Amino acid sequence: MSKFSEIINQDKPVLVDFYATWCGPCKTLGPILKDVKDTLKDSISIIKIDVDKNQELATKYQVRGVPTMLLFKNGKQVWRQSGVLQKNDILNVISTNA
Repeated sequence: MSKFSEIINQDKPVLVDFYATWCGPCKTLGPILKDVKDTLKDSISIIKIDVDKNQELATKYQVRGVPTMLLFKNGKQVWRQSGVLQKNDILNVISTNA
């Protein structure tokens, strides 16, 4: 099992942010996700995947644009969104799908 599979198969929700260092909207999303993590503490894992360094994963999950967020619950993808969302929208999605 890959390290990524181990990460997304946690009991708690896992939010994966596919991003690129050169992407403006990705830079906007970074602090928003930090706020989400600060709010939810240990009840969620948030991981960032650089698409330029992890093209195989980006291809596997059909990431066509960045930023793209995927939410996993018990290893299953339950939500995805491309683009930037505000903190309250992300918290809403997590509470709805977790």
